[in-house]
Amino acid sequence: MATTEAASTKFQNPDFRAPLPQQQPVEFHKKNKETEEVKSAHDGLEFWQFMVAGSIAGCVEHTAMFPVDTLKTRMQALVSCPNQTVGLRHAFTSLIKKEGPLGLYRGIGAMSLGAGPAHAVYFSVYEFCKEYFSKGNPNNSAAHAISGVFATVASDAVFTPMDVVKQRLQLSSTHYKGLWDCTTRVLKEEGFGAFYASYRTTVLMNAPFTAVHFATYEAAKTGLMEISPDTASDERLVVHATAGAAAGALAGAVTTPLDVVKTQLQCQGVCGCDRFTNSSIRGVIRSIVQKDGYRGLMRGWKPRMLFHAPAAAICWSTYEAGKTFFHGRNANK
Repeated sequence: MATTEAASTKFQNPDFRAPLPQQQPVEFHKKNKETEEVKSAHDGLEFWQFMVAGSIAGCVEHTAMFPVDTLKTRMQALVSCPNQTVGLRHAFTSLIKKEGPLGLYRGIGAMSLGAGPAHAVYFSVYEFCKEYFSKGNPNNSAAHAISGVFATVASDAVFTPMDVVKQRLQLSSTHYKGLWDCTTRVLKEEGFGAFYASYRTTVLMNAPFTAVHFATYEAAKTGLMEISPDTASDERLVVHATAGAAAGALAGAVTTPLDVVKTQLQCQGVCGCDRFTNSSIRGVIRSIVQKDGYRGLMRGWKPRMLFHAPAAAICWSTYEAGKTFFHGRNANK
Protein backbone atom coordinates (compact mmCIF):
# COMPACT_ATOMS: atom_id res chain seq x y z
CA MET A 1 0.00 0.00 0.00
CA ALA A 2 2.82 2.35 0.91
CA THR A 3 4.61 1.37 -2.30
CA THR A 4 1.49 2.14 -4.37
CA GLU A 5 1.09 5.58 -2.76
CA ALA A 6 4.75 6.39 -3.33
CA ALA A 7 4.53 5.35 -6.97
CA SER A 8 1.44 7.41 -7.59
CA THR A 9 3.14 10.40 -6.03
CA LYS A 10 6.34 9.81 -7.97
CA PHE A 11 4.63 9.62 -11.39
CA GLN A 12 2.08 12.34 -10.79
CA ASN A 13 2.44 15.19 -13.30
CA PRO A 14 3.05 18.38 -11.31
CA ASP A 15 1.41 20.50 -14.04
CA PHE A 16 -1.95 18.91 -13.25
CA ARG A 17 -1.81 19.24 -9.54
CA ALA A 18 -4.56 21.30 -8.02
CA PRO A 19 -3.38 24.65 -6.67
CA LEU A 20 -3.14 25.01 -2.94
CA PRO A 21 -6.40 26.02 -1.33
CA GLN A 22 -4.95 29.18 0.17
CA GLN A 23 -3.57 30.39 -3.23
CA GLN A 24 -6.74 30.06 -5.36
CA PRO A 25 -8.92 32.60 -3.57
CA VAL A 26 -6.16 35.23 -3.67
CA GLU A 27 -5.70 35.02 -7.47
CA PHE A 28 -9.43 34.65 -8.06
CA HIS A 29 -10.30 37.74 -6.04
CA LYS A 30 -7.48 39.73 -7.60
CA LYS A 31 -8.70 38.97 -11.13
CA ASN A 32 -12.27 39.68 -10.15
CA LYS A 33 -11.23 43.03 -8.70
CA GLU A 34 -9.37 43.99 -11.87
CA THR A 35 -12.36 42.96 -14.01
CA GLU A 36 -14.74 44.99 -11.88
CA GLU A 37 -12.48 48.05 -12.15
CA VAL A 38 -12.45 47.78 -15.95
CA LYS A 39 -16.23 47.32 -16.11
CA SER A 40 -16.89 50.20 -13.73
CA ALA A 41 -15.74 52.72 -16.32
CA HIS A 42 -16.83 52.80 -19.95
CA ASP A 43 -13.80 52.63 -22.28
CA GLY A 44 -11.57 52.65 -19.21
CA LEU A 45 -12.57 56.19 -18.20
CA GLU A 46 -14.94 57.76 -15.72
CA PHE A 47 -17.67 59.98 -17.11
CA TRP A 48 -16.27 63.14 -15.56
CA GLN A 49 -13.18 62.53 -17.68
CA PHE A 50 -15.33 62.38 -20.81
CA MET A 51 -16.86 65.70 -19.74
CA VAL A 52 -13.47 67.40 -19.30
CA ALA A 53 -12.13 66.04 -22.60
CA GLY A 54 -15.32 67.07 -24.40
CA SER A 55 -15.34 70.55 -22.87
CA ILE A 56 -11.76 71.23 -23.97
CA ALA A 57 -12.47 69.82 -27.44
CA GLY A 58 -15.52 72.06 -27.87
CA CYS A 59 -13.70 75.22 -26.83
CA VAL A 60 -10.72 74.49 -29.11
CA GLU A 61 -12.99 73.65 -32.05
CA HIS A 62 -15.20 76.74 -31.84
CA THR A 63 -12.36 79.14 -31.11
CA ALA A 64 -10.33 77.91 -34.08
CA MET A 65 -13.26 78.07 -36.49
CA PHE A 66 -15.08 81.12 -35.13
CA PRO A 67 -14.25 83.47 -38.08
CA VAL A 68 -15.83 81.02 -40.53
CA ASP A 69 -18.89 80.75 -38.28
CA THR A 70 -19.22 84.55 -38.32
CA LEU A 71 -19.23 84.60 -42.13
CA LYS A 72 -21.83 81.82 -42.22
CA THR A 73 -24.11 83.69 -39.80
CA ARG A 74 -24.00 86.90 -41.82
CA MET A 75 -24.65 85.15 -45.11
CA GLN A 76 -27.65 83.32 -43.69
CA ALA A 77 -29.06 86.38 -41.92
CA LEU A 78 -29.06 88.32 -45.20
CA VAL A 79 -31.77 86.03 -46.58
CA SER A 80 -34.09 88.82 -45.39
CA CYS A 81 -32.38 91.10 -47.91
CA PRO A 82 -32.27 88.99 -51.10
CA ASN A 83 -30.98 91.83 -53.27
CA GLN A 84 -27.68 91.92 -51.38
CA THR A 85 -24.73 89.89 -52.59
CA VAL A 86 -23.84 87.30 -50.02
CA GLY A 87 -21.07 85.30 -51.63
CA LEU A 88 -18.37 83.97 -49.33
CA ARG A 89 -15.62 86.16 -50.80
CA HIS A 90 -17.83 89.25 -50.76
CA ALA A 91 -18.88 88.63 -47.15
CA PHE A 92 -15.25 88.26 -46.08
CA THR A 93 -13.85 91.31 -47.90
CA SER A 94 -16.79 93.47 -46.83
CA LEU A 95 -16.35 92.53 -43.18
CA ILE A 96 -12.58 93.09 -43.19
CA LYS A 97 -12.95 96.45 -44.96
CA LYS A 98 -15.60 97.80 -42.57
CA GLU A 99 -14.63 96.23 -39.23
CA GLY A 100 -11.12 94.86 -39.58
CA PRO A 101 -9.96 91.37 -38.49
CA LEU A 102 -11.51 91.77 -35.03
CA GLY A 103 -14.94 91.82 -36.67
CA LEU A 104 -14.51 88.10 -37.32
CA TYR A 105 -14.46 87.49 -33.57
CA ARG A 106 -17.51 89.41 -32.44
CA GLY A 107 -19.52 87.24 -30.06
CA ILE A 108 -16.65 84.93 -29.17
CA GLY A 109 -17.25 85.59 -25.45
CA ALA A 110 -20.76 84.15 -25.67
CA MET A 111 -19.41 81.16 -27.55
CA SER A 112 -16.80 80.55 -24.86
CA LEU A 113 -19.41 80.55 -22.11
CA GLY A 114 -21.66 78.12 -23.96
CA ALA A 115 -19.32 75.75 -25.82
CA GLY A 116 -17.47 74.32 -22.83
CA PRO A 117 -20.48 73.20 -20.74
CA ALA A 118 -22.45 72.17 -23.84
CA HIS A 119 -19.70 69.90 -25.16
CA ALA A 120 -19.12 68.45 -21.71
CA VAL A 121 -22.78 67.38 -21.71
CA TYR A 122 -22.58 66.38 -25.38
CA PHE A 123 -19.75 63.88 -25.13
CA SER A 124 -20.59 62.46 -21.71
CA VAL A 125 -24.20 61.76 -22.76
CA TYR A 126 -22.94 60.27 -26.03
CA GLU A 127 -20.52 57.92 -24.27
CA PHE A 128 -23.14 56.92 -21.70
CA CYS A 129 -25.74 56.15 -24.38
CA LYS A 130 -23.20 54.42 -26.64
CA GLU A 131 -22.28 52.07 -23.81
CA TYR A 132 -25.95 51.36 -23.12
CA PHE A 133 -27.20 50.91 -26.71
CA SER A 134 -24.18 49.21 -28.32
CA LYS A 135 -24.25 46.24 -25.92
CA GLY A 136 -20.51 45.77 -26.36
CA ASN A 137 -20.60 45.90 -30.18
CA PRO A 138 -18.19 48.67 -31.32
CA ASN A 139 -19.51 48.55 -34.92
CA ASN A 140 -23.17 49.19 -34.10
CA SER A 141 -23.90 52.24 -36.31
CA ALA A 142 -27.52 52.45 -35.16
CA ALA A 143 -26.37 52.73 -31.54
CA HIS A 144 -23.93 55.49 -32.48
CA ALA A 145 -26.64 57.43 -34.33
CA ILE A 146 -29.20 57.10 -31.52
CA SER A 147 -26.61 58.08 -28.93
CA GLY A 148 -25.76 61.15 -30.97
CA VAL A 149 -29.41 62.22 -31.02
CA PHE A 150 -29.69 61.95 -27.23
CA ALA A 151 -26.43 63.87 -26.87
CA THR A 152 -27.55 66.79 -29.03
CA VAL A 153 -30.95 67.15 -27.34
CA ALA A 154 -29.17 67.54 -23.99
CA SER A 155 -26.33 69.77 -25.17
CA ASP A 156 -28.55 72.09 -27.23
CA ALA A 157 -30.56 72.86 -24.11
CA VAL A 158 -27.33 74.21 -22.60
CA PHE A 159 -25.88 75.95 -25.65
CA THR A 160 -28.91 77.52 -27.38
CA PRO A 161 -29.24 80.66 -25.14
CA MET A 162 -25.58 81.59 -25.64
CA ASP A 163 -25.85 80.74 -29.34
CA VAL A 164 -28.64 83.30 -29.67
CA VAL A 165 -26.43 85.96 -28.07
CA LYS A 166 -23.42 84.90 -30.15
CA GLN A 167 -25.26 85.12 -33.46
CA ARG A 168 -26.78 88.52 -32.70
CA LEU A 169 -23.36 89.90 -31.83
CA GLN A 170 -21.89 88.42 -35.02
CA LEU A 171 -24.17 90.52 -37.26
CA SER A 172 -22.91 93.72 -38.82
CA SER A 173 -24.23 97.01 -37.41
CA THR A 174 -25.61 95.22 -34.36
CA HIS A 175 -26.86 97.68 -31.76
CA TYR A 176 -25.70 95.58 -28.82
CA LYS A 177 -22.64 96.81 -26.93
CA GLY A 178 -21.48 93.38 -25.85
CA LEU A 179 -22.32 90.07 -24.21
CA TRP A 180 -23.92 91.43 -21.05
CA ASP A 181 -25.83 94.19 -22.85
CA CYS A 182 -27.22 91.74 -25.41
CA THR A 183 -28.26 89.21 -22.77
CA THR A 184 -30.03 91.72 -20.53
CA ARG A 185 -31.76 93.53 -23.38
CA VAL A 186 -33.08 90.36 -24.98
CA LEU A 187 -34.37 89.24 -21.60
CA LYS A 188 -35.99 92.63 -20.91
CA GLU A 189 -37.39 93.37 -24.37
CA GLU A 190 -38.32 89.91 -25.63
CA GLY A 191 -38.53 87.72 -22.53
CA PHE A 192 -36.76 84.50 -21.56
CA GLY A 193 -38.52 82.59 -24.33
CA ALA A 194 -36.45 84.47 -26.94
CA PHE A 195 -33.40 82.49 -25.89
CA TYR A 196 -35.18 79.27 -26.82
CA ALA A 197 -37.17 80.44 -29.86
CA SER A 198 -34.90 78.38 -32.09
CA TYR A 199 -34.49 75.38 -29.76
CA ARG A 200 -36.98 73.17 -31.60
CA THR A 201 -35.38 74.02 -34.94
CA THR A 202 -31.91 73.49 -33.48
CA VAL A 203 -32.82 70.04 -32.19
CA LEU A 204 -34.55 69.10 -35.46
CA MET A 205 -31.40 70.20 -37.29
CA ASN A 206 -28.83 68.74 -34.93
CA ALA A 207 -30.59 65.41 -34.44
CA PRO A 208 -30.04 64.28 -38.07
CA PHE A 209 -26.74 66.20 -38.13
CA THR A 210 -25.42 64.32 -35.12
CA ALA A 211 -26.85 60.99 -36.26
CA VAL A 212 -25.07 61.33 -39.62
CA HIS A 213 -21.98 62.77 -37.94
CA PHE A 214 -21.42 60.07 -35.33
CA ALA A 215 -22.39 57.18 -37.59
CA THR A 216 -20.07 58.44 -40.34
CA TYR A 217 -17.26 59.15 -37.89
CA GLU A 218 -17.35 55.73 -36.24
CA ALA A 219 -17.66 53.93 -39.61
CA ALA A 220 -14.86 55.99 -41.20
CA LYS A 221 -12.61 55.51 -38.19
CA THR A 222 -13.14 51.75 -38.23
CA GLY A 223 -12.57 51.60 -41.99
CA LEU A 224 -9.38 53.66 -41.84
CA MET A 225 -7.98 51.53 -39.02
CA GLU A 226 -8.76 48.34 -40.94
CA ILE A 227 -6.89 49.58 -44.02
CA SER A 228 -3.59 49.56 -42.15
CA PRO A 229 -4.06 47.88 -38.77
CA ASP A 230 -0.30 47.59 -38.20
CA THR A 231 0.15 51.37 -38.17
CA ALA A 232 -3.27 52.32 -36.78
CA SER A 233 -1.93 53.07 -33.32
CA ASP A 234 0.89 55.22 -34.73
CA GLU A 235 -1.46 57.15 -36.99
CA ARG A 236 -4.31 57.50 -34.48
CA LEU A 237 -4.37 61.31 -34.72
CA VAL A 238 -4.57 61.22 -38.53
CA VAL A 239 -7.35 58.63 -38.39
CA HIS A 240 -9.47 60.70 -35.98
CA ALA A 241 -8.89 63.91 -37.94
CA THR A 242 -9.73 62.34 -41.31
CA ALA A 243 -12.82 60.53 -40.05
CA GLY A 244 -13.97 63.67 -38.24
CA ALA A 245 -13.53 65.87 -41.30
CA ALA A 246 -15.53 63.50 -43.49
CA ALA A 247 -18.31 63.26 -40.92
CA GLY A 248 -18.47 67.01 -40.34
CA ALA A 249 -18.58 67.92 -44.04
CA LEU A 250 -21.33 65.43 -44.87
CA ALA A 251 -23.51 66.26 -41.88
CA GLY A 252 -23.05 70.00 -42.40
CA ALA A 253 -24.12 69.91 -46.05
CA VAL A 254 -27.21 67.80 -45.38
CA THR A 255 -28.59 70.05 -42.64
CA THR A 256 -27.89 73.52 -44.12
CA PRO A 257 -31.59 74.44 -44.77
CA LEU A 258 -32.51 73.97 -41.12
CA ASP A 259 -29.43 75.93 -40.08
CA VAL A 260 -30.67 78.86 -42.19
CA VAL A 261 -34.04 78.66 -40.41
CA LYS A 262 -32.30 78.57 -37.03
CA THR A 263 -30.24 81.67 -37.85
CA GLN A 264 -33.37 83.55 -38.98
CA LEU A 265 -35.16 82.73 -35.74
CA GLN A 266 -32.21 83.66 -33.55
CA CYS A 267 -31.52 86.96 -35.33
CA GLN A 268 -35.09 88.07 -35.96
CA GLY A 269 -35.65 91.79 -35.59
CA VAL A 270 -31.90 92.55 -35.58
CA CYS A 271 -30.09 94.45 -38.38
CA GLY A 272 -33.08 94.29 -40.72
CA CYS A 273 -33.87 90.60 -40.23
CA ASP A 274 -37.55 89.67 -40.37
CA ARG A 275 -39.47 89.21 -37.14
CA PHE A 276 -41.78 86.20 -37.00
CA THR A 277 -45.03 85.91 -35.09
CA ASN A 278 -44.06 82.43 -33.87
CA SER A 279 -41.22 79.92 -34.15
CA SER A 280 -42.94 77.80 -36.81
CA ILE A 281 -40.32 76.15 -38.99
CA ARG A 282 -42.77 75.89 -41.89
CA GLY A 283 -43.55 79.60 -41.67
CA VAL A 284 -39.87 80.59 -41.74
CA ILE A 285 -39.18 78.30 -44.70
CA ARG A 286 -42.16 79.78 -46.58
CA SER A 287 -40.87 83.30 -45.91
CA ILE A 288 -37.37 82.43 -47.14
CA VAL A 289 -38.63 80.75 -50.31
CA GLN A 290 -40.95 83.69 -51.13
CA LYS A 291 -38.11 86.19 -50.86
CA ASP A 292 -35.16 84.30 -52.28
CA GLY A 293 -36.44 81.06 -53.74
CA TYR A 294 -35.22 77.64 -52.70
CA ARG A 295 -31.62 78.75 -53.08
CA GLY A 296 -32.18 80.86 -49.97
CA LEU A 297 -32.36 77.66 -47.93
CA MET A 298 -28.80 76.80 -48.98
CA ARG A 299 -27.21 80.15 -48.25
CA GLY A 300 -24.06 79.72 -46.24
CA TRP A 301 -23.53 76.07 -47.20
CA LYS A 302 -19.95 76.70 -48.28
CA PRO A 303 -18.77 78.30 -45.03
CA ARG A 304 -20.87 75.74 -43.14
CA MET A 305 -18.94 72.90 -44.76
CA LEU A 306 -15.71 74.85 -44.40
CA PHE A 307 -16.56 75.18 -40.73
CA HIS A 308 -17.70 71.66 -39.92
CA ALA A 309 -15.04 69.65 -41.79
CA PRO A 310 -11.99 71.11 -39.99
CA ALA A 311 -14.02 71.80 -36.84
CA ALA A 312 -14.95 68.13 -36.52
CA ALA A 313 -11.37 67.10 -37.27
CA ILE A 314 -10.09 69.45 -34.54
CA CYS A 315 -12.82 68.45 -32.10
CA TRP A 316 -12.42 64.67 -32.46
CA SER A 317 -8.61 64.87 -32.43
CA THR A 318 -8.65 67.00 -29.27
CA TYR A 319 -11.28 64.80 -27.64
CA GLU A 320 -9.41 61.57 -28.38
CA ALA A 321 -6.15 63.19 -27.21
CA GLY A 322 -7.88 64.07 -23.94
CA LYS A 323 -9.09 60.49 -23.56
CA THR A 324 -5.55 59.23 -24.22
CA PHE A 325 -4.23 61.56 -21.52
CA PHE A 326 -6.72 60.24 -18.98
CA HIS A 327 -5.96 56.65 -19.99
CA GLY A 328 -2.31 57.26 -19.20
CA ARG A 329 -3.18 59.02 -15.97
CA ASN A 330 -5.40 56.16 -14.85
CA ALA A 331 -2.77 53.56 -15.76
CA ASN A 332 -0.17 55.28 -13.56
CA LYS A 333 -2.38 55.21 -10.49
